[in-house]
Order: sequence, then C-alpha cells, then structure tokens
Amino acid sequence: MPLVNVKLIEGVFTETQKAEMIRSLTEAMVAIEGENMRSVTWVVLEDVKSGEWGIGGNPLTTADVKALAAGALVG
Repeated sequence: MPLVNVKLIEGVFTETQKAEMIRSLTEAMVAIEGENMRSVTWVVLEDVKSGEWGIGGNPLTTADVKALAAGALVG
C-alpha cells in the first residue's frame, strides 16, 4: 500500500487545490503501479505552521511562499 505524504505550509493552498493534489498524486502512483493499486493508495497532506518550516537556516512563512508563487524573490 503506497503512502504519499506531503507537507505544506499552512494557508498557502486552498481546499480545492489540496483536493487536486490528492487526485493528481493518486493518478501518478496508479500510472506507475497499475490500476489495482488505486483503492489502496493513500495520500496525506499535512499543514505545517507558518514560520515552523526552515530553509537555509531561515524560517519560511505563508507570506514568503505566496511571494515566491507570485514571482517575487524571498530572502
């Protein structure tokens, strides 16, 4: 039984986007493993509090991720 665990910074993705992640990740696993694995493929999305995720020794916030998505440099 495959388990796909994705950690996300809270407040970045909408519920609709999260549902699409679950669908898309399941489809990716089924494409690799075969249709019989669909019913036992688990996808878990975990929200991490803003500022409790660090990159390069610096905390990353929801605002930072949204700025990155908008094309702004964070740093």
